[in-house]
Amino acid sequence: MQGDAPTPAGQVADAPKDNWVDRWAPPATRPFLRLSRADRPIGTWLLLIPCWWGLALAMLHTGAPGWFDAWIALGCGIGAWLMRGAGCTWNDITDRDFDAQVARTRSRPLPSGQVSLRGAVIWMCVQALLAFGILLTFNGTAIAMGIASLALVCIYPFAKRFTWWPQVFLGLAFNWGALLAWVAHTGTLHPAAVILWLAGIAWTLFYDTIYAHQDTEDDALIGVKSTARLFGENSPTWLRRFLVATVALMAVAILLALVPQRINPLALIVALTGPWALGWHLTWQLRNFDAENGPGLLRLFRSNRDAGLLALAFLLVACLI
Repeated sequence: MQGDAPTPAGQVADAPKDNWVDRWAPPATRPFLRLSRADRPIGTWLLLIPCWWGLALAMLHTGAPGWFDAWIALGCGIGAWLMRGAGCTWNDITDRDFDAQVARTRSRPLPSGQVSLRGAVIWMCVQALLAFGILLTFNGTAIAMGIASLALVCIYPFAKRFTWWPQVFLGLAFNWGALLAWVAHTGTLHPAAVILWLAGIAWTLFYDTIYAHQDTEDDALIGVKSTARLFGENSPTWLRRFLVATVALMAVAILLALVPQRINPLALIVALTGPWALGWHLTWQLRNFDAENGPGLLRLFRSNRDAGLLALAFLLVACLI
């Protein structure tokens, strides 16, 4: 169409057309930033938001927010960007042959030849080491939990080869930050943090099933498993179950964290409004779910940044009461 801007060389097919990597990053860095999905920031948000949930709920639980919590929040942000990049690089290393066979992913840096396998391995290690440096600024228990998460990160790319539920493994890894941030603030683990982690896993099952519906035809051809393929036409029913589980588990986590502390009733009500608001956003997504509309599925998936931030906003307001 006349007047359209040319597509930048090497742009990944499902990246936003106006992303900062393709517009502003130095050309030599673009393949590596694309490998880290820096041109698609939604994954960083989905990794970061559970960290901030865990931190906010921990501050409510102890009633003692401090200046170090600002560093925990910032450190989680930088760490999420780095570890999401390292995880995506690892994912693309293990999936490079599969990605070459799927229309949506064959333009990624490894299958398209923008980055060599050796270069990808080095880039993954650099990102992981930088993230480890940030982790070392937290307490010993948080450091141990951060190291433990590596097992989940390593396993996830292989999950779709041996289970119809790879989204569970993604949820286990992506929501680990809820546990880590809680421990970074309190120094110990608590049942409320574990229930919040489970709420995040249910949320991941919701949004990543939507996401996986983009690739069901290609996945069937190459033998890759997913909840989208498993559920098929029953996906709306399963999405509704994940929605209910997300809201209910988050509400239970808030009650476990706050009721024994005899917190201000108004703060408790405001905090409990968070899962309610999240649930309404997921309901809107479910109402607009159309398994045959690829661009629509991607828009719904990306909207989960706003869904997660809604819940966070109410937790933070409750901290101020």
